[in-house]
Amino acid sequence: MVVTGYEADGSLVVSFGGLRMAGKYHLFAVVALGAGATALGAAVAERMTGAAESGSAVIKDATGKQVGMLRVATSGGKTKITITAQDLPPGYHGFHIHAKGVCDPRSKDPATGSPFFSAGPHFDLDAHSHPAHSGDLPPLLVNGDGTGSATVKTDRFQSAQLFDRDGSAIVIHAAPDNQANIPKRYAASGPDAETLKTGDSGARIACGVITKRQSGRG
Repeated sequence: MVVTGYEADGSLVVSFGGLRMAGKYHLFAVVALGAGATALGAAVAERMTGAAESGSAVIKDATGKQVGMLRVATSGGKTKITITAQDLPPGYHGFHIHAKGVCDPRSKDPATGSPFFSAGPHFDLDAHSHPAHSGDLPPLLVNGDGTGSATVKTDRFQSAQLFDRDGSAIVIHAAPDNQANIPKRYAASGPDAETLKTGDSGARIACGVITKRQSGRG
């Protein structure tokens, strides 16, 4: 939009895409049209070059301290998972999407005493074993300063499937995830039942409920 002059009564004369308009009413209409075009352009740009965010989670340890953030988005027909973490022990950590959206540190695994038992098992749409659960993800590498980040795209589920009646949660574990890779030269029978369930990732040290993005939120 370009102001090209003034009418005799003092109203503006503007040009928008070759269209000449005069008067305050028309100016308002053109400004509104321009704002709409800008918003539309931003939406198109997001669709073409970015990902539409569908959910997120604030990740906290058993003391309630925030140690990370998870974002879930739809990108190119796949689900994009982005995690950033801080104040975690250095090294590799298993992290997975779990089947229930409840992160209660007082809920203890009766077998191990690990917190966040309330988050349930790994999220899985079918009867798979680890590492083929729908919610299984590559290990998270945490640096020496306690920070880490990772971005993963998966076609094992659509983001909308995380928001069922039970919800879902992201859980970070204390140990690396071996992806159930136990060669038979180490164990004649290969991975045992526990490995096929969790990848031997150890205790749950942090958890975040994945919440759905509210439509229209900036």
